[in-house]
Amino acid sequence: MAFLAGLLSFGLLLALIGYLFNIPLLAHWQDAARIAAAIMFVLIGFMHLRKPQQLTYMIEGMLPYPTALVIFSGVLEILLGAGLLFPATQYWSAWGLIILLVLMFPANIRVAVAGLPAPGGLPAKAWYTWSRLLFQPVYIWWIWWSAISV
Repeated sequence: MAFLAGLLSFGLLLALIGYLFNIPLLAHWQDAARIAAAIMFVLIGFMHLRKPQQLTYMIEGMLPYPTALVIFSGVLEILLGAGLLFPATQYWSAWGLIILLVLMFPANIRVAVAGLPAPGGLPAKAWYTWSRLLFQPVYIWWIWWSAISV
């Protein structure tokens, strides 16, 4: 939910700036949404790199080398998120992020099923970890709508 809050906040802020200052790129909602996604994925990617041990619990026992996988996924989030900012890489970066979100979904399911705390110190309440699963398709749709469907 924090990720969605970031997407909405940045998207609305960018669209508002575009509207107020007559910046055509930002005034178009799909562009503002794509840039918001880029910002959020780059930020989340850096969080993966900063403290990977805070996320390894999500995949320990599921996959080998959990720390390396968390770091690798962080690097991918940064690169693919930044790729959303450039027309030449926007399409492929969007598909890369969609694939990455699909591949990460089992880790989020594991967190909910095992009753583990949500990443980043967010609530460990069952309602929260289970509700996080509902947002993964929203993020996939957001990327598709803002970067692929244009």
